[in-house]
Amino acid sequence: MGTATYLEVIAPDPQLGVPERGVLFAADRIREPRLATWVLRSELIDATVAAASAAGIGIGAVESGSRQSPDGTLISWRLSDPYAVPLGGAVPFLISWGSTPHPAGAATRVGELVGLRIEHPEPEQVRKALSALGVEMDVRMGDRYQLIARIRTARRDVEIR
Repeated sequence: MGTATYLEVIAPDPQLGVPERGVLFAADRIREPRLATWVLRSELIDATVAAASAAGIGIGAVESGSRQSPDGTLISWRLSDPYAVPLGGAVPFLISWGSTPHPAGAATRVGELVGLRIEHPEPEQVRKALSALGVEMDVRMGDRYQLIARIRTARRDVEIR
């Protein structure tokens, strides 16, 4: 969806055991396809986590991770705790790719993310939390948390929720 933007589809693998901390994003309890949460790239991840913590936003400690891509390239990152989901997922977890090439660069381009908005029953709380992360985005009143992405494809714009 661009040189630094991609959509990652995650689902539990029924052949694997449940991790000690539970299934990431509570994917085992989701009954319909939906956007569960989002990730914010922050190369100053430690400072951003500290600012979030100072503002009372619990996004967790920074950890390191890595995996090998299908072509054998080692991809490594640092991220805040993806199990911490302030405001139900409306507040993103953070990732720093460091010197690793961004994975979107190797993905097939299928469209472009042209809009992202949040609907939430507490929009002011979401705006306040995002502001502490240095993010301004469209946050609207909604009866439940929803993340809505508008994607421009070769044929038309589509919204996914």
